[in-house]
Amino acid sequence: MLLQPNSVPNSTDSHRYCRQVSIESPGTEASNFVFNCEVPVPDVPPQGARIKVVCAGACYRNRNRLPSAGSQATIPEEEPSQTNYGIRDSALFPGYEVSGVIDELGSEVSIGSGCGLTEGQRVVLYPHDAIPHGYSDYVVVSDLQFVIPVPDNLPLSVAAMLPTGALLGKNAVLAAHDNVLRLLEERPDQDVKILVVGTGGLALWAIRIAAHHFGHSGHRDRVKVTVACMRDEGFAVAKSIHNVNLVQWSEDLYENQIIERTTNACNGLVDIVIDFGTTARTLNRSLQCLNRKGVVLVNQEVAERLLPRFSPIAEQKEQKIQAVAKGDVEQLKELVELVSSGEIVPPPHTVFPADQACSVVQKLSKSEIPGRAILRFHDIE
Repeated sequence: MLLQPNSVPNSTDSHRYCRQVSIESPGTEASNFVFNCEVPVPDVPPQGARIKVVCAGACYRNRNRLPSAGSQATIPEEEPSQTNYGIRDSALFPGYEVSGVIDELGSEVSIGSGCGLTEGQRVVLYPHDAIPHGYSDYVVVSDLQFVIPVPDNLPLSVAAMLPTGALLGKNAVLAAHDNVLRLLEERPDQDVKILVVGTGGLALWAIRIAAHHFGHSGHRDRVKVTVACMRDEGFAVAKSIHNVNLVQWSEDLYENQIIERTTNACNGLVDIVIDFGTTARTLNRSLQCLNRKGVVLVNQEVAERLLPRFSPIAEQKEQKIQAVAKGDVEQLKELVELVSSGEIVPPPHTVFPADQACSVVQKLSKSEIPGRAILRFHDIE
């Protein structure tokens, strides 16, 4: 997490420095794409807090998706925009999946003020727009409403998966819920069929949250969920989830064979598709597996790029492509409670020391890490 431009060390922190890691995407000509440096420990905002980062989700952007900070290069028109810059091109962008402990509260945060936060407390950060970019040992938050307490029984490595993957998955399930209610009212004698595409982190959260949500909504027997696995290893992960059908989207098959395989597994066309690995190819495939008046839910990050091309195609069959944004702070608090209580079981994840970031990103780019990869900056657990 890079320091914000106006962030300078105060008198008590002027002698302290912390590690910052910036990583380019793998596959570049340069053999070394991990850059480490020391930066001053950031000042504590008067009404905020400084967080000591313990865990952060590992992820990266493909090379050439971003210009270097300060360069005159332009972002390719077909790629989604991204405003998170590190030292070099395509640097890792978290800050968005961070858990840790409160290192220090601001001078204007009074004890007993009702914020419920104390120094040394375990927390997770909501991914608000002002959160700093990149990776660092410390991150500052100016508004304490974005700092969510984490119960002692919830590992910080699991908590680090909640602010983006779980939160976006939950918001997608809530969007699906609205469509489920509409379809059940329109077709009271038919079940509603949902297809979740992929077994990556977002899809795995969506599957688990959907199973919990619809299992407690009074429509458990009326909602049928199928998972379209993109890779062979995804089957093993998806099989651990009860009451979920499986279909493999093997790239060795022709497109019409994949569509036929999917409709057979789902006993016909589906009503809702949740697709977080959205590409032009998978979106086109999803639309062909979708009923008339069906809905495809996609990540808001790719919606701007794909909707102009595919919305006219969807409208021909009265279908809809709906963008799903990240959830809100209250939804993140609810997820913390549901996961810590065991009501929702998190997807598999693997924790790596932060100094192994280079090999971790290389493995991620080759899909060699099942589930989620988490970088650990400090070992306090």
